[in-house]
Amino acid sequence: MASITLDSSVLIIGAGTWGCSVALELARRRYTNVTVLDGHSFPSAIAAGNDLNKIMEEATPKPEDSDREYFFNRVSQLSGQAWREDPIYSSFYHQTGFIMSACSASFYKEHVLPYAKEFPDTVLLESAEQWRATMPEGVLTGDFPGWRGVYRRTGAGWVFARGAIEAVLAEAVRLGVKLIANSSEGAVTSLLFSDDLTNVRGATTADGRTHYADTTILAAGANSDLLLDFKKQLRPTAWTLAHVPLSPSEARIYKDMPVPYNIERGFFIEPDAETHQIKICDEHPGYVHMVTDSKTGEERSVPFAKHQIPVASEARIRRLLRDTMPQLSEREFSFARICWDADTADRIFLIDRHPEYSSLVLACGGSGHGVNPMPAIGKIVVDRLEGTMEERLRKMARWRPEQVVNRDWWDLQGRHGADEKIMEFGDVEKWTRIGEGRSEKL
Repeated sequence: MASITLDSSVLIIGAGTWGCSVALELARRRYTNVTVLDGHSFPSAIAAGNDLNKIMEEATPKPEDSDREYFFNRVSQLSGQAWREDPIYSSFYHQTGFIMSACSASFYKEHVLPYAKEFPDTVLLESAEQWRATMPEGVLTGDFPGWRGVYRRTGAGWVFARGAIEAVLAEAVRLGVKLIANSSEGAVTSLLFSDDLTNVRGATTADGRTHYADTTILAAGANSDLLLDFKKQLRPTAWTLAHVPLSPSEARIYKDMPVPYNIERGFFIEPDAETHQIKICDEHPGYVHMVTDSKTGEERSVPFAKHQIPVASEARIRRLLRDTMPQLSEREFSFARICWDADTADRIFLIDRHPEYSSLVLACGGSGHGVNPMPAIGKIVVDRLEGTMEERLRKMARWRPEQVVNRDWWDLQGRHGADEKIMEFGDVEKWTRIGEGRSEKL
């Protein structure tokens, strides 16, 4: 393809976390013909980044890092700098601290102790009294049965995810990016291929319109897998969350608390400043929705939207609350949803030009941690577009179907919790009924 210029047309599919980041970076680099398409009004109700908050951790590469360690540490370094210093991002980062913990001895040894070694200024937490002391009196009242962890006071906390994507896209639009976000004009139904099927020329939307572009960037999260054959490199996987409402006076007490993350139980983050709701997530390897492809006969996970969660997930969330904040364990949820992302087999992002369609750039495979690196993603994707991506990052994030020839869709990929297995939405018998009265009895 011809070399890209600042007036080349660029089409971004997806106005989620990564699509917004890419749009802003293109605009900041003075690209003048950038359009973003999304099938939902912005911010999309199904976007993983349209959320109260997400965990944020900073890191720095070290000389002894493996390629995998370097990838995550370098991306964290780039994003951390932006979350701290970039005027568009910095107001959304709250350095409240982070606690890494586990219940079982084996997981404590496998995950918590290496984390303590990585960040030696952490404080060991082994008793309920030590846990309670990390937060204002009256917040943590549970007995923390079996919980052991390490408390990292600086360089970690959470980001206001929805606020960030709104601010980032607003700045991109101010700089000239065009957004089309609705169920007709913005919903991409297919990529638009050249007549000889050797390249991608843009996309077709639900209203029948064709959007031609010199470069197309696919950043549609879990839905990316519906628009292109990724050769099994992506597995749409879902997680579950719920909100518990607090009164304004309660919310003031819970403000600025560190994020307690247990790799077997889950985590929660301080209440939202406006709604006073606290987000709680149960930890598990993920849910899939396996469907048999009528053309190939192969199974694949297909995402769908639902603003409820399985009753089994509610039970896990309430167990987490009984361990930590039993005063909230029976309170009715005010909101719940399933939240999708696309898992790569090694959980390293997929950011590359497609090997067969040189005008198609892929920006997907967030693998459950797509918001933390948000500011870095735009830079890395545009570097790849311009051919300047750091070689060590490019090597790790490349198109790599050779790794997934016999991919096991049920692989845990290093995650824990629940029954230590990937769960199938098709097996769910009961869902919550939030907004319809009390959830179905557990």
